[in-house]
Amino acid sequence: GAGEGGGGEEGEGRARGGAEAGGCYLALCARPVHFEKANPVNCVFFDEANKQVFAVRSGGATGVVVKGLEDRNPISFRMEDKGEVKCIKFSLGNKILAVQRTLKSVDFLNFIPDSPQLEYTQECKTKNANILGFCWTSSTEIVFITDQGIEFYQVLPEKRNLKLLKNQSINVNWYMYCPESSVILLSTTVLGNVLQPFYFKSGTMAKLSKFEIELPAAPKSSKLSLSERDIAMATIYGQLYVLYLRHHSRTSNSTGAEVVLYHLPREGSCKKTHILKLNRTGKFALNVVDNLVVVHHQDTETSVIFDIKLKGEFDGSTTIHQFVLPPRSIQPYQIPVAGPASVTSQAPVPCKLYSSSWIVFQPDIIISASEGYLWSLQVKLEPVVNLLLDKGKLMDFLLQRKECKMVILSVCSQMLSEPERGSLSVIATVFDKLNHEYKKYLEAEQSYTMVVETGLSRSNPLLKRPVRTQAVIDQSDMYTHVLSVFTEKKEAPHKFTIAVLMEYIRSLNQFQIAVQHYLYELVIKTLVQHNLFYMLHQFLQYHVLSDSKPLACLLLSLESIYPPAHQLSLDMLKRLSTANDEIVEVLLSKHQVLAALRFIRGIGGHDSISARKFLDAAKQAEDEMLFYTIFRFFEQRNQRLRGNPSFTPGEHCEEHVTFFKQVFGEHALMKPTTF
Repeated sequence: GAGEGGGGEEGEGRARGGAEAGGCYLALCARPVHFEKANPVNCVFFDEANKQVFAVRSGGATGVVVKGLEDRNPISFRMEDKGEVKCIKFSLGNKILAVQRTLKSVDFLNFIPDSPQLEYTQECKTKNANILGFCWTSSTEIVFITDQGIEFYQVLPEKRNLKLLKNQSINVNWYMYCPESSVILLSTTVLGNVLQPFYFKSGTMAKLSKFEIELPAAPKSSKLSLSERDIAMATIYGQLYVLYLRHHSRTSNSTGAEVVLYHLPREGSCKKTHILKLNRTGKFALNVVDNLVVVHHQDTETSVIFDIKLKGEFDGSTTIHQFVLPPRSIQPYQIPVAGPASVTSQAPVPCKLYSSSWIVFQPDIIISASEGYLWSLQVKLEPVVNLLLDKGKLMDFLLQRKECKMVILSVCSQMLSEPERGSLSVIATVFDKLNHEYKKYLEAEQSYTMVVETGLSRSNPLLKRPVRTQAVIDQSDMYTHVLSVFTEKKEAPHKFTIAVLMEYIRSLNQFQIAVQHYLYELVIKTLVQHNLFYMLHQFLQYHVLSDSKPLACLLLSLESIYPPAHQLSLDMLKRLSTANDEIVEVLLSKHQVLAALRFIRGIGGHDSISARKFLDAAKQAEDEMLFYTIFRFFEQRNQRLRGNPSFTPGEHCEEHVTFFKQVFGEHALMKPTTF
């Protein structure tokens, strides 16, 4: 069949970008899982926990092929045809296979090396109950859901049997499992709108508080009114939510469907917290991608996204959200053509998006059973930049996304350059939002370090180092990708350039983040380029630029173009109570040889300094006139102190004397003067 021979699965589906995509911010992944299409002899199943597709041919007798998004190597095997397969799933780690063929029992088969290969069976314990399905909660723990309750088992593969850990009687209409949080949700009561969650962890089963879904209007009859099609469970920003697609609002005057979010905590009661307004009716499907709720609308073949972290309207109990961006279609997608390259010259086939054969699974899976493809849905951030024009809101949105760093840096660059240049107040808002995240991370890192250093971490084994997400944009990121590029371009008026740099520094100070000296250096270099020395003087006088040794050195180096810089620099070094010899070292390391010499003369220490150290530095600078000047200075010192310009052997300056003669000739050496 098409699913075997694997021609298609390595092919890359091509997503057409550019203008015709019209700012599509959703896309199907480039490497889908390709499986044999569903047909009368081939049944297709999807397991949400392992994210695997099972293609079962003629009950397994002619083969079962299992493929997942994570695992690129398909598993294939055969099993005896013992009747129609209702449900088939591997335990976590693909250790044990469970297959349901009847309403009363589930069959098991070990896939563990050196363990018994014979099938074994477990019947449900409750008399007259029918099994609706099952969920693996670990590599050896499984839950049967029946119409009369749930049964939690431990599977013992060596003994080929199961041990009942716990069971609970409750009438069940349908169930749903969220593997990320190990929670099973049961629909109970006649109307089906009372939901009972159970939480599973290492051999224990806990009953969470049950809650009622508010139906749109009083049901006309007493029959099942809440369909599992309208419910989804997903983790959003680390919290578990039950999402209810309500086709008509409860308030009669409002039209259009909405998604109601119920927050389901481990402890405490479940509360209705958010309402997402769809402003339209029809057939919908839900996904959750990158903490965004995505709602697909079949009739218009578009999707919208909601971000519950963004501000909405609060009505006292719930927050009402509108979609973040205008509705857009998923990016057009072309199905990769399978087979060797010689055959694939035919044009790729455009894929029918929003097809009625699509089945959507949480959090981000879309399956087309008729075409034999499984995709994960992805959010693309670049198009969002042109759709969300309010920069503050755009930043709030981007900072919550996983892969946001490069997009944020490009937004920052854009807002500083024509034609997109923003006002200073917008730029300030953006800087503040970035530094707010940066500060949160620095504080978390600091308190973690403190706990570790004080030894308290031993009493708290759960302590984890804070994770640095892409939303943490630090000073070196801003300097490298945005500010240094911006100042080098020199396209903006210099007043604007300086205002932007000072705005970033103001923002860092506001969040009490120590400003790195290279940002101050950027300010100073920009001021010097435009001869704004009066401004530089003011910035230093009012301590707008904080003292640091690298900054003091930079100032010393400016002395030739701005003489007062010498004194400003020395004052700064004194405030930093830097030792004089250290100042000399710092200057020499920056090749500021003349500045170092002037400094030493200024404090009257030039009689005791090492000539060799200065001559070494002058030679490294590869500037012959500089070398000449320094050499001549020490000859004059020797003459003054010893009555002879030549160097003594103890000074180890022979190589420099030789070099001087090579470059300037012997006659250039100073002659002893006698009185």
